[in-house]
Amino acid sequence: MSTAPSGSSRSAVHRKKPPARDTELARLAKALGHPARVAIVRMLTEGECVCGDIVGRLPLAQATVSQHLKVLKQAGLIRGTIDPPRVCYCIDPVAILKLKTLVQEL
Repeated sequence: MSTAPSGSSRSAVHRKKPPARDTELARLAKALGHPARVAIVRMLTEGECVCGDIVGRLPLAQATVSQHLKVLKQAGLIRGTIDPPRVCYCIDPVAILKLKTLVQEL
């Protein structure tokens, strides 16, 4: 049975955290990590839409579109305004500008 030499344990290795901007870019990119979510963001750059309109323009079920909207909203890329019985979605221009800036810094 072999043991590691004194002072060489894995817990002693200190790794630097990635810069905050890299973490943020990765988080936003993950939210855009599906073609349907990219299509939704493109659609919303043209103007706000209710979920039913988005469903009508994509070859996806309403439940699937709702899940994609949830991911985008949680990432802060879009906003949803409740107008019973509908929810109207739009892009968050500040978040989109942040995304563009982070990509340009690559």
